Amino acid sequence: MRETVTASELDLALVNALQLRPRASWSELAPLLGVTAGTLARRWERLTGEGLAWVYAAPGREFSRNRCSAFVLLRCLPGDRTRLMAELSALPEAVTIELTGHGTADLLLDVLAPDLTALTRFLGEKLDRMAGIVSVTCLFTTSLYVEGSRWRLRSLAPAQLTALGSPSAARGEPAGTVPLDAVDRALLHELVRDGRLGLAELAERTATSPATVRRRLRRLTDSSVLTFRCDIASALAGRPVPVSLLGQVPARDIGTTHRTLAALPECRLVAAVTGPANIFVTLWVHDLGDIQRRETALCARLPTLTVTDRIVGLHTVKRMGHLLDDEGRRVGVQPISPW
Repeated sequence: MRETVTASELDLALVNALQLRPRASWSELAPLLGVTAGTLARRWERLTGEGLAWVYAAPGREFSRNRCSAFVLLRCLPGDRTRLMAELSALPEAVTIELTGHGTADLLLDVLAPDLTALTRFLGEKLDRMAGIVSVTCLFTTSLYVEGSRWRLRSLAPAQLTALGSPSAARGEPAGTVPLDAVDRALLHELVRDGRLGLAELAERTATSPATVRRRLRRLTDSSVLTFRCDIASALAGRPVPVSLLGQVPARDIGTTHRTLAALPECRLVAAVTGPANIFVTLWVHDLGDIQRRETALCARLPTLTVTDRIVGLHTVKRMGHLLDDEGRRVGVQPISPW
């Protein structure tokens, strides 16, 4: 029997606010949510302590322009699947791992690497050494239109959303790779564990000053090297069913297709990929029956889209380096370092 998770309306509103402003101070959010800053701090401590919600740094849009990512489908021997999930969870390149109910693949990996050489090394050397893998299918990402930080819980009232304002867009630097030094990498290492660490604590952990941390964070966010996410356990999101659709669409319609998909409230990710299918989209739907309904509605709106495969997620083992239990609660961190 599934464990009952209790979350108040204030808890849900707090999470929604942090999805929009992940590093906002409690004093900034308190008037908006109608409580004291101390109350918000205590609520957040409970949510994080129980693994129900967490804030962390993840690669931003700059990553998809200048570095390498891929979706990897693995077919495994039945008796080796549990062991392989544990071994893969220890690999920083496999940032997300999904146990699937797919006919031709048992595990779906989201793999991030700083360059094609590192990605090739992961696919060849690291996966080749793992006993029990029967087949490997790799879909290289050519463009990332929507990623997980765009998904919202939608618990705030319209007036509260207006008060929060739209998330500020990154000003951006030239399209070339943004150089990172030892201080940048030290900050990233800390922030992928806990994205709400304050300037003073970050300065202490990286042997710098709060002013230096502030400047570095501004540069990393403005150049889209990183983005901050507030993620939640499955139970807090209403136990959605993750389904990834592979689709084929003519090149002339890719722009229209990705904009239509991105506008869906249930959309978690939209990417252009290599292979027979050129669109990869992940939706969080209500139940298994909702998959067919969503697909039918999508194909009606996008007549040139052909859905070629459907991958249903049974259990997310790891999401952007954060390890999850069967209830989707965070139980640990395996820091990622794709930069």
